Amino acid sequence: MNQEVFAALAEALRAGDEVALVTITASTGSTPQRVGAKMLVYADGRTVGTIGGGCYENDAFGKAREAIRTRRPRNVRYELTDDFAEESGLICGGQMEVFIEPVEAAPDLYVFGAGHVGQSLGRMAHDAGFRVHVLDDREKFADARRFPGGVETIVDALPDWLEAHTLPATAYAVIVTRGHRYDLDVLRRLAGRPLRYLGLIGSRAKVKRVYDALIGEGVSPEALAAVHAPIGLDIGAVTPDEIAVSILAELIGVKHGRLAASGRTPVSLRWEGAVESAR
Repeated sequence: MNQEVFAALAEALRAGDEVALVTITASTGSTPQRVGAKMLVYADGRTVGTIGGGCYENDAFGKAREAIRTRRPRNVRYELTDDFAEESGLICGGQMEVFIEPVEAAPDLYVFGAGHVGQSLGRMAHDAGFRVHVLDDREKFADARRFPGGVETIVDALPDWLEAHTLPATAYAVIVTRGHRYDLDVLRRLAGRPLRYLGLIGSRAKVKRVYDALIGEGVSPEALAAVHAPIGLDIGAVTPDEIAVSILAELIGVKHGRLAASGRTPVSLRWEGAVESAR
C-alpha cells in the first residue's frame, strides 16, 4: 500500500499538486494499522492509502487539508477507546500517533525585472530551493550568464509575456522592474490572480501612486490588499543584496506558513529611498 502512496506522491510533486502525507509514527496496544502506514491527502479531497479507516482517519483527513492550507506540519494523538473509535466500531484499546506533513514541489518564483535586486534575488532564491524564472525586456540583463545554472531567463516585453502565460496558483511573483511604469504594467496583469505570493518593490508613496492608478482603471482594492508592498521584511536593508535578503526572507516565511500569504500594512519606511535607487 505504501508503494502506491509513494508513487502518488512522486507524481503529485511532478505535477505541482498540493498534498499532505499522513504517517502513523507510534502505536501501543491494538490498532487497525501498524507504524509506518501512510495516507496521501490532496487539496481537492482525493486520498491514496489508508491509516485504518473510521472517524479518526476522517479527522486526520480534515487536519491534513488544513495543513495543506497553512503549510504547517502537526502531530496528532488518537485514543482508540475514545469517541472516534466508538463511532467507527474500532474500540481496540490502543493509542496511535500520526504525523501530518504538507509536501510540495520546489515552488516557482517569477522575478519580473533582472536589474541589481532581481539578479541578487534570483541567485539567492535558487540556492534556497526555489525554481526561479527571471523576466526582463532587456537582453543584456536577462542574460543567463548573470545567473546560476538552473535559473530560467526570459527576454520579452513583460505585458506581452503575461498575456500569453498563466502563473500557477502556487507560484510566487516579485515585481522589481526598472521603473514605475513597468511595475504598473506587471501589477495590472497580476493583481487579483490566484498566487501564493505577490510583492511589489518601492516606497509607500510609490505604492500609493501605483494603487491609485490601478483603482482608477477598475482594479478592486481587495485585489491590491493581497499584495506585499513595500516588499520584504523591514531589516533596514540598503544595498541590492540586502534588499534581496529581505525579500527572500519574506518568501520563505510565506512558504513555511510563518507569514500571511496576503499583503500587510507597511510598518516602517526606513529603507524606502534605498529600494528606489537600488534597482
